Amino acid sequence: MTGTFGALSLSQTYQKSRTQLPKILHLHQLYYYKFCIFFQFTSMALTQHVLKPTINPPLYSFHRSLLTSKAPLSVQTHINSLFSTPRGHYLQNRAPTFTRRLFIPSVSGIWDALTGGNNNSREAVVAIRRGMLLFRQGDVVGSVAEFDKAIELDPRQKAYLWQRGLSLYYLDRFEEGAEQFRIDVAQNPNDTEESIWCFLCEAQLYGVDEARNRFLEVGRDPRPVMREAYNMFKGGGDPEKLVAAFSSGRENEYFYASLYAGLFYESQKKADAAKLHILAACESPYGQRSDDYMAALAKVHSLCRNWSSV
Repeated sequence: MTGTFGALSLSQTYQKSRTQLPKILHLHQLYYYKFCIFFQFTSMALTQHVLKPTINPPLYSFHRSLLTSKAPLSVQTHINSLFSTPRGHYLQNRAPTFTRRLFIPSVSGIWDALTGGNNNSREAVVAIRRGMLLFRQGDVVGSVAEFDKAIELDPRQKAYLWQRGLSLYYLDRFEEGAEQFRIDVAQNPNDTEESIWCFLCEAQLYGVDEARNRFLEVGRDPRPVMREAYNMFKGGGDPEKLVAAFSSGRENEYFYASLYAGLFYESQKKADAAKLHILAACESPYGQRSDDYMAALAKVHSLCRNWSSV
């Protein structure tokens, strides 16, 4: 009896394992799939905006393999494959610097949205995306309403909402804009552009000299054009030299040099010079073709100032 019972139990166990194992592997694959999406989001967030958005071939191939794979790959194997591409080598070897493109929206919100951890977090992520879209379309008031809604839903987002600070600048809500950028820099002390935008807000409130006294010092930006722009705002300088230095460089460098030259002139109350350079940024190849949020900002700036031509 014992032998028969044992044989039956062993047989039943085997049959059960055959039916349960695929379910277990399927669940494992689903969770790993979520992890891969999260890893890709954070990888893209950590990447400088000068890199165009692309599908990572190993990750894309792996996602497709989930449909037919009989057993999940190891996490380490897949991470190693990510760094086998040029983009991966860039991520692996670059200095650990963070820019304003990090947390769009914040990684914590992305993770909650993927794992179903918090309905408010998911709704906050959606609100931020709506706000960014409205800003790109020129609806600055609507964008702030969405960003504020995101903060109400998930207060963690405020520390990363540089987009809100930009919108506040164009609504002449300079004190709130400066506060937003200072909060952001406190979280990310290596953010050159937020330091500059804080200066731009405070220059409107207190004048250029006082804004420079209050200037937020940050770490070294890996982008040469932004290092030069940062030094120009921090210590004073010649915007024409900034543009000339990058006029024959990469398209994105010329765009950023022109944009920040124009913004520098605006802080100095030199509207004609500001108009000349910001329209040049809009009309540059990068300004025309890029989906960079700052390319949209240059157009929104011109719209808010009622500029249509030089």
